[in-house]
Amino acid sequence: MVVRKFAAIDIGSNAIRLLINNVIEQKDKPTIFKKSELVRVPVRLGEDAFIRGEISPKSESRLVKTMKSFNYLMQVYGIEKFMICATSALREAKNGVEVVQRVIKETGMPIEIIDGKKEAMIIASTDLKDIIKMDRYYLYVDVGGGSTEFTIFEKGAPKVSRSFKIGTVRLLNNLVEDSVWEEVKTWIKSNIPLDGTVEIIGSGGNINKLHKMSGRKLGQPLSYIWIKGQYQFLNNMAYEDRVAVLGLNQDRADVIIPAIKIFLNAAKWGKATKIHVPKIGLVDGMIKMLYYQKD
Repeated sequence: MVVRKFAAIDIGSNAIRLLINNVIEQKDKPTIFKKSELVRVPVRLGEDAFIRGEISPKSESRLVKTMKSFNYLMQVYGIEKFMICATSALREAKNGVEVVQRVIKETGMPIEIIDGKKEAMIIASTDLKDIIKMDRYYLYVDVGGGSTEFTIFEKGAPKVSRSFKIGTVRLLNNLVEDSVWEEVKTWIKSNIPLDGTVEIIGSGGNINKLHKMSGRKLGQPLSYIWIKGQYQFLNNMAYEDRVAVLGLNQDRADVIIPAIKIFLNAAKWGKATKIHVPKIGLVDGMIKMLYYQKD
């Protein structure tokens, strides 16, 4: 048995995540991917990028410090290979490239600013064999702070993917026009047959938190009705109570509302009644890419 260590960093619009994975190779047995550590730092780059159009010096400084700390942590863990992707906040900020270049200069860590299409492709490459059945359609919905990636699976394989500029931080700041919602609605309806059985696969920190709050075991899906009820419950509760009473993190207590709205609309337009929550996302797909890519 050989245990190899890989890491992935997602520089997102709401938070920066570091995933450290143990990849266990066994003779004549399938390779096992086991999460070892997940660190999340709430550097909300999206508020700078989407409202001001550029990353502020304060946020840039926080990003550099976060990346330095992640670099030290990866060294302590003895990481063999790592990958860093920046998504919508840095790809849309006017100074996004300059910010990334500064981080690279100060840390020596390579960073790739990926477009929405590649982001959706990486997310879709995660292992979903325990969920997906061949006789139905699945709509994979990965909700981020700046964008949401949608992938439709047909007969067990990705059929089509698209990224839309609908994210929790954008919605929180009223930066999403009705026309974008209409685009999403049209895209979903045009890619799923009317007589097809559709189920949602949800990823992102907000749906993971909802699943934990539901008390369901890993593998048990959430129902559309339950999520709709949670939307009403949380939306009628003051932000302060979501933090103090429910114990939500300050940077989760506000974005969870728009996140639920995205999932509810996706389920409604796809006529889905179940939402599976495998607790995987962009960083998991990055780990798989790292392991399977040829040097």
